[in-house]
Amino acid sequence: MPLACAAAAAPALILAAPAFAQDAGAPPNSGSVAGKSAEFDLDRDTVTVGAAGVYLTDYEGSNDYRWTPAPAAIGSVKGFSFTLAGNRLSVDLIPNQPGASWDVQAGPIGVVNFNRNSLKSIDDPRVRALGKVDTAIELGGYVGIGKTGVITSPYDKLSVTVSYRHDVAGAHDSGIWQPSVNYLTPLSTKAAVAVFASAEHAGRGYATTYFSVSPTQTIASGLPTYNARGGWKNYTLGGLATYSLTGNLLKGFKIVAGGTYRRMLNDFGDSPLVSIAGSRNQWLGAVGLAYTF
Repeated sequence: MPLACAAAAAPALILAAPAFAQDAGAPPNSGSVAGKSAEFDLDRDTVTVGAAGVYLTDYEGSNDYRWTPAPAAIGSVKGFSFTLAGNRLSVDLIPNQPGASWDVQAGPIGVVNFNRNSLKSIDDPRVRALGKVDTAIELGGYVGIGKTGVITSPYDKLSVTVSYRHDVAGAHDSGIWQPSVNYLTPLSTKAAVAVFASAEHAGRGYATTYFSVSPTQTIASGLPTYNARGGWKNYTLGGLATYSLTGNLLKGFKIVAGGTYRRMLNDFGDSPLVSIAGSRNQWLGAVGLAYTF
């Protein structure tokens, strides 16, 4: 299951909309969102759990797609925020101060990278012939800063983060840098939308493991021999919308839907796994249901 490679951000986005209030800078019961009454306790503990169906590629760079389930959770307890997004977990170890409009973020991040670890999920026989790759355990950290009350209301939020993670399981034994920019705004007490952009810079070990083709693999698959180097791997653009079915964005059931476009770059896009067997253009769609406590 290539969730970490093709869609690591997607499950997190599916549950991100309620998070605007976890870090919002307005006091409780303070007016309206988009002209509607909002009685939100913005500093209370809150946890959202949910699940989504995600439509994504068979492997990173593939042009074959399939559906897969993705669990997720996001919350803030005593000012400490966390996000579980399928195979990706992060924790903000800097507590959010009540009433603060600036949010400084820093903490650990971990990803279980399932890219090409199962041949049953890959349709293309040429890529299956390359053999499976061991599961990578990528651990690291991130730093960032966010600001509420930026453009549309006292509740919208713009944040910028940079993360680094390194494989500690020996699958690709290299690191990935990922800068991201996110913007979230509520449209009412029941609806919110978000957009984001990110990019990934991967080490040579990652490029060799997932995008190179050895002479032996050429004989088995028919794909040309290729030696991929590290560098900027991709950029991603995406967005989502959420609507509360019961209660509001801070309590009750909500439906969420979103999608991303990813463009494979440089040696990664030129790899035969992408340029011949797959596509530089990577799409993802997701729809799910969540509940906020």
